Parts: sequence; C-alpha cells; structure tokens
Amino acid sequence: MNEGTQQAEPKRRGRRAGGEDTKAALLAAAREVFMQRGYEGATVRSIAARAGVDAAMVNHWFGGKEGLFAKAVLQVPIDPNTLVVHLLEGGPRDEIGERIVRTFLGVWDPIGGGQFAALMRSVTAHDQVADVLRDFFVHTLLKKVVAGIGTEDRPELRATLAASQIFGMGMVRYVVRFEPLASADVETMVKAVAPNLQRYLTGDIS
Repeated sequence: MNEGTQQAEPKRRGRRAGGEDTKAALLAAAREVFMQRGYEGATVRSIAARAGVDAAMVNHWFGGKEGLFAKAVLQVPIDPNTLVVHLLEGGPRDEIGERIVRTFLGVWDPIGGGQFAALMRSVTAHDQVADVLRDFFVHTLLKKVVAGIGTEDRPELRATLAASQIFGMGMVRYVVRFEPLASADVETMVKAVAPNLQRYLTGDIS
C-alpha cells in the first residue's frame, strides 16, 4: 500500500469482548485523565471516550465518577487487607514505622509519585475525594494497623497522626518537591521519617 492510500485505523468503539476488559480500559483511561485534568476537570464522558466505551459503563461498573476515582487513583497494588497483614506480620512491632515508610515509597517512587500528586490536587478541590481518602487511609488501613499492634491509647488520634506523617512525606517528595527530600534515597527517608511515625503508632503521644 502506498503512502497516499494509507488510512489511520479507526478507534475501537462500542462493546468490548468482556466486562473485565471494559473495566480495565476505564481504569487505565481514568488514571490518565485524572492526572492530566484533576478531579474537577475530568469528566465521565472524556474518560469513557479515551477508553473507547460508552459513558454508561462508568455508572454500570463503578457507580459514577467518585467510585471510578476511588478505584483508579486511590489504588494500592495489593488488596488493603493484604497490605495490613503485610505491615503487621512483616516484622517486629517496633519496626512497623519503618515498614510503612518502605511500603509507601515502594508504591509511589517507581511511578514518580504522579498518581499521588494528582490525588492531592483533587483533594484540595473536592470534598468527596477527601472523604474517600480519609475513609481509606484512616479507617480502612491505619486504624486496622493500630488495632493489630494492640495500641489501645487513643487509636483514632494515632491513626490520624500517622496519616499526617505519611501524607506530609508524600507532599514534600512528590507534589512540592522540596529538596533534598524529594530526591533522597529510601534509606535516608526511612531514617528521617520512620522514628516519628513509630512514636505516633506505639509511643507516648501525651
């Protein structure tokens, strides 16, 4: 075929071969659109168009834009319950702060923190996103960690303090990129952040 007769292949539209394919396409498209446009700027229609599916599939699979955001951007590479088990059973109780820092950096560093930065931008613009964030990190994750290590003194305060430390680290490293922490190696970050996180989880906070 010569150059003059070549035609671009049309974008695949309509129904995909299976539901899981549709879900995967929507998740991939949502991550891209949310990171590019933030929560408010991204629309269900624009995400569905990038995925090559009907916009009604967003409601069908995720219940709407909020549910899609929770799955696509508030993602952790392993199931939250599996993550809690890993943190609780991965070593001694007095090293859990270190495990959390290593796990957090292990999730976000390989992708340059892009999804975390998109998440932070969206939180500042939309209360519902902040609600989802609190529910996941404080109630689904950190309160279970505090309960699992047996700290009975003010567990909710401890979980919230731990969240402030973790997200503060993420903000400095991935969003505002303050040096030298933005480019510090993992061991430097662990030594700097883990002791304070450990105190929030198991130490004296009176």
